[in-house]
Amino acid sequence: MIDWDDVRYFLAVARGGSVRAAAGRLGVNHSTVLRRIAQLEERLGAQMFEKLPSGYRLTAAGEEVLELADQMEASSHQLETRVFGRDQGARGLLRVTLPPFLATHLLMPDLADFSRMYPDIEMEILSSGEVANLTNREADVAIRIVADRKTLPLNLHGLRGPELFSAVYMSRDRLAAWRAGAPDPIRWIVINNHGLPGWAREGEVHTTGVPFRTPDAEAQIVAAQQGIGMTKLPCFVGDADPLLVRVPGTDLPMHGTLWLLTQGETRKTKRVRLFTEFISRRLAAYAPLLAGLSISRD
Repeated sequence: MIDWDDVRYFLAVARGGSVRAAAGRLGVNHSTVLRRIAQLEERLGAQMFEKLPSGYRLTAAGEEVLELADQMEASSHQLETRVFGRDQGARGLLRVTLPPFLATHLLMPDLADFSRMYPDIEMEILSSGEVANLTNREADVAIRIVADRKTLPLNLHGLRGPELFSAVYMSRDRLAAWRAGAPDPIRWIVINNHGLPGWAREGEVHTTGVPFRTPDAEAQIVAAQQGIGMTKLPCFVGDADPLLVRVPGTDLPMHGTLWLLTQGETRKTKRVRLFTEFISRRLAAYAPLLAGLSISRD
């Protein structure tokens, strides 16, 4: 009988194109991947991959195995989610993925409240901008900012939340200095390679220096607080910061709509239902803040 774990390693190499990529994805070392592939090849009596300078390429036998391996993986996930969906106890592991801004600047008090209400539910918060694969059970609930509803996968169950708006912010002191005629250049603060949105150029304050790039959202906020320049932030982040103020003359563009996403049988479990009902009520209460309707400190 074929070991399903060996098949998982085969799929990781086939999809990643190299043993190194597969090892990174699976969280194991290089030799473990090679050993698992060798076990599968011995079991099937065929070579799965051809090693090339550019990486690992599937052989003809490997191509045939890939199709069946994909089916095995899908069946495994279906079995897991169906059994999971029958679990109606308010206990066990609940994995929630959401963008870092939402976790650290808005919902952490609510997540704490939920944890206190249901002490037997083990919470795992996956704070990431990456989209977790709910079908593969990388997470049980996803809170995502969606610009176009049509981009949501058809197999996901979506509960629509409030709309999220953004604005351009800068340090209160830096704005006062600019109005007083300070010669220091005002930089546009961005995360990695994100550029200046066209609508941000229409405000009273214009960037005069080269961009200032930061590795993450928290560094972006601190850079704005320190008066380096101005940056785009969700209104619920910028409006709540006493050191920041909206740049005069800029409109509020809609960033997207918040959606609570679950998948298949998973959404029928009691802990998933309890969480989605709880957090949807909290998000609804935050609608004015998310829409940028809180009082500006300008």
